Amino acid sequence: MLDFSYLCGIIMDIKTRAIVLRTVKYGESRMIVDMLTQARGRVSFVCNLSKSYRGKMKKQLFQPLTILDIIYDERSTMELQRLRDIRIARPFTSIPFDPFKLSICLFIAEFLTFATRGEHDNQPLEAFVESSLAWLDSADSNFANFHLVFMIHVTLFVGFYPNLEDWHEGSWFDLREGSFTLQCPLHPDYLSPAEAARLRLLMRMNFDNMRLFRMSHDERNICTTVILKYYRLHVPGFPELRSLEVLRELF
Repeated sequence: MLDFSYLCGIIMDIKTRAIVLRTVKYGESRMIVDMLTQARGRVSFVCNLSKSYRGKMKKQLFQPLTILDIIYDERSTMELQRLRDIRIARPFTSIPFDPFKLSICLFIAEFLTFATRGEHDNQPLEAFVESSLAWLDSADSNFANFHLVFMIHVTLFVGFYPNLEDWHEGSWFDLREGSFTLQCPLHPDYLSPAEAARLRLLMRMNFDNMRLFRMSHDERNICTTVILKYYRLHVPGFPELRSLEVLRELF
């Protein structure tokens, strides 16, 4: 008997935690699903949606930032993998029913879709995203700065966390280099000393203490704009995010 398995490359059985980032309709009953997985980083799947009540591949399972346990056969030469089994790993109790939290999650999902495109085998990143979502789901209030803290901390996992060691009173911040400098950069991508001091303060925020950092609506939006500009300078092809406008209105 002839063996044609080599045409699909090496096949490995993968069991992993995964977070849904984006779905794209693919024909009448299929969709492409981009996920951030614990075992392999970013992976794209083609899924045949179930039409029967008992089917596993239900569209509801692929809502943005749903946390799943999945099993799939990894084919090394295939760009789109196929799921064998899927189940919800951590059901949310408040996010789907809170319009403010939901708007944050839609923004975070779109943000991660582009910020993590080149990430592979990055278990700490998946763990951070999952624990952050668990924090947001359990929060009763004081989460208006969540997206700022989240975006800043993701830079730690994708390789361009700002260098805080060179800060001095009156320093500028070079957005291209990701570091403070005593000289005004010769290019336009920098923060003034006043803005740089605000960034340094922002870097001290985490989910537990961010309630202590009071910001106006305009200040929060300025911080969001600066952080997204920083990502555009460091992630090739990072676009303007469509979900940003709603976030700006709410927070």
